[in-house]
Formats: sequence, C-alpha cells, structure tokens
Amino acid sequence: MSVATAPVTRRPASAGSALRVVHERYGHLVYPLVAIAGLVIWFSITTSAFLTVDNLWNVGRQSSVLLLVALAGTMVILIGSIDLSVGANVTLTGIICAMLINSHGPIEALVVALLVGMAVGAVNGLLLLVLKIPSFLVTLGMLSVLTGLATALAHSSPVPFADMGLPNFVNGDGIIGIPNIILLTLAVLIALTVASFKTRFGRYLFAIGGGEPVAAVSGVSVGRYKVAAFVCSGVLCALAGSLLAAQVGAGTLDSGSSLLLDSIAAVVMGGTALSGGVGGPHRTLLGVLVIAILSNGMDIIGYQEFTQQIVKGSVIIAAVALSIDRKKYTFIK
Repeated sequence: MSVATAPVTRRPASAGSALRVVHERYGHLVYPLVAIAGLVIWFSITTSAFLTVDNLWNVGRQSSVLLLVALAGTMVILIGSIDLSVGANVTLTGIICAMLINSHGPIEALVVALLVGMAVGAVNGLLLLVLKIPSFLVTLGMLSVLTGLATALAHSSPVPFADMGLPNFVNGDGIIGIPNIILLTLAVLIALTVASFKTRFGRYLFAIGGGEPVAAVSGVSVGRYKVAAFVCSGVLCALAGSLLAAQVGAGTLDSGSSLLLDSIAAVVMGGTALSGGVGGPHRTLLGVLVIAILSNGMDIIGYQEFTQQIVKGSVIIAAVALSIDRKKYTFIK
C-alpha cells in the first residue's frame, strides 16, 4: 500500500536573499564597476575637461605607478600581512635611480634601484619571520628608516638628471599610440595574475592567507613564502619609484607620500580582503581605476587637498566594510 505524499513547494527566494548572494559572490566585481561608472558620469556632467582622449590617457599614466604600488601591497595582503613601507620605498628607490642615472646611466640605475627594493622587501620579511614582529609594526618602522635614508641621500632637495633616455621611453607612446608606461604596467599585472593562479608561489600565498596553520601542516614552507611576498612587494615598489622619477625627470622626497593611502584604498576597493586569502592582482586593477578616476576628477574640478583626503579616507572605510570577511574573526578588536 503506497502512501501519498504532499508535493514539496519551494518558497521563492526573497529580494534580501538575492542581494546577499550578489554581495557574497559578485560584490568584488559589482561595487568597483558601479563606482567607476558613477564617477565617470558625475565628472563628465560636472566638467567638460574630464571625458576627453587626452585626459583618459592622463588617467592611465597617473594610475600606472599607483597600480604597481597597489600590486605590491596586494601580494603582501594576500598572506594576511600588510606593508606600510611601500610609499617610502618608492621615494628611496626613485632618488637612488635619479642619482645613478647621472653617474652610471639609466640601465645600471634601474638595476640597482630594483636590487635596493628587493633588499628592503627581504629585510621586512626576515624581521617578520625571525623576530616574530607583526608586519604592521615592522613596516611602520621601515617606513621611518627609508624616509630618513631618502632625505639624507637627496640632501632634502629634488635630484634631477640630464639623461633623457629613460624619461623618453616611459613618457613615449608604444603600440597603437598607447603610452609605454601603461603597456609596461599591464604586462606586470598580467604576469602577476598568472603567477597568482597558475603557479605554486601564488597558490601558497592564498593558502597562507586563508589559514596559516593549515598551510603549515600541509607542508607549505610558510616562512619562505612570506619573505617571498615581501620581496615581490619591494621589487614592484622599486619599479614604481624608477618609473615615477622618469615621469617627472627627478627623484623627489614627496613622490611616494600619497601612495600608501591610495594603494591600500585601491587594494581593498578591488576586493582583496585585509584578512588575507581572498582577492588577487586582477581585482586590484578595478580598485586602482576607482582611485585614479576619483583623484583625477577632483583635481580637474579643483577640490582642495584636505577635501580629497577626506574623500579618500571615506573610500577606505567603505571598501573595508564591504570586503572584510567577518567569519574569520571571533571578535573585532
């Protein structure tokens, strides 16, 4: 004898449930794209100077250095750490590059600057590993050290150079008229994205950020890959510092002053969680575009510096609030 069963009726998903799914699965893509579209529309209406070909190329050039620094921060944030010395590293390596161009030429200057950036990253990573000091404190101290070194080397003044080989390349146009600095930065972005998802190096960074104890038990050499992440950050900052010096024709002490705040804002706005293990270089590009468009539009309109700082600080708070994975924290302190 068979027993009849009532048909199972599924309740339609509520609007709140749908929004929650969109937030969890696609928020990292939707929020930056909405922000970019909104900013472009707003600035296009506000000023006719914004939506022009020349200004869009300017946004690309301005965002190239920021993208390199934000990528540097991304690699460290992926493992759940943070590098507060990125701006100071850009300043120091930019000054070193400018000084050596005068005495040894652009190729040697660029190589030495990259080696200095690599050394800074290695020291950050080793201090974190050996002394067990949180990355926040290690890199905060390194920020002060690098700023002092840069000031001493530059004697508190800009370091101009006469050889225009590197500036001509960096500021020149390449394929189909795209500025070389944009092409170079996009090549770095693609290489890092491939490395993050298709190599052991990248997979281990995600594993460490997602759960360091589990990664260690699984056989990952956590210390080695942490140092490698900081070395990668240092090299990218040195490249950014050298390109920035080439853009302006000199190494200056204020070249990296705004990059720390802007890069952190770009990383979290792009969807790389400060808790680590979530995100990647490809997401950082969207965050950089948000910050670059925001900065460019406010500059054109003529917003004062303190207003821009307030807006950027608000962007960081909003981005962290949207991107942070609260499930990883037992309590907030």
